[in-house]
Amino acid sequence: MAEFQKDPSPTTATEHAISVTRTARYYTLGPTHGFPREIWFVCHGYGQLAGRFVEQFAPIDDGNRLIVAPEALSRFYLDSIPERRNQRAPRVGATWMTREAREDEIADYVAYLDQLAHETKHHLAGASPRIVVVGFSQGTATVCRWLSTSDVRADHLVLWGGSIPPELDLAAWADRLQGAHITLVAGESDEYATPKVVAGEAERLSEAGVEFTLHRFVGGHAIDQAALETLAAKFSGH
Repeated sequence: MAEFQKDPSPTTATEHAISVTRTARYYTLGPTHGFPREIWFVCHGYGQLAGRFVEQFAPIDDGNRLIVAPEALSRFYLDSIPERRNQRAPRVGATWMTREAREDEIADYVAYLDQLAHETKHHLAGASPRIVVVGFSQGTATVCRWLSTSDVRADHLVLWGGSIPPELDLAAWADRLQGAHITLVAGESDEYATPKVVAGEAERLSEAGVEFTLHRFVGGHAIDQAALETLAAKFSGH
């Protein structure tokens, strides 16, 4: 009678991680040298690319404002494989993070944004421009996490069509921001930053004693030109 051996017990794979050098892409509008009045760091949303995103800030490119748009480190195809087969130039987007290796991805993009900010300011030696940080959609959580650990000091923080990460202690976070003016922006018909979501964010900030301004505009989940120009004029007047 044949004797059958039992299957060996399954093994568990061991996860490892190493740090590697990445090439990160970013785009600018305005003067990268000299003495600009302001620097705007603008972080795009999920599935967007920085080159297209920064074009939406062209209306406030007045020659005295440097606008820097970093691109998230993880790019992917937006369309399915069958759809891409019939396309000459498949659409590509980028994401700041996913739930997979979440903490590593956050640490990577925080280090990336820090390096980019310091590199940008290095070329402006002697200048003291105001710093405006804008996060749109997924980019709102990105800039919130970045400024919660960075030594970069923003004069204005704009959270547009997105939410503050739930894990942040808002009182401690606001102290870290060192008095930055916080503005929540959302379209009245934004399907993501709905009135209920915006009200929840406002209540959360208020309960933590964090001062902020709320700006609503007629429109959806997008960078609205009129709202952008209003904010830019307001910040320039400070």
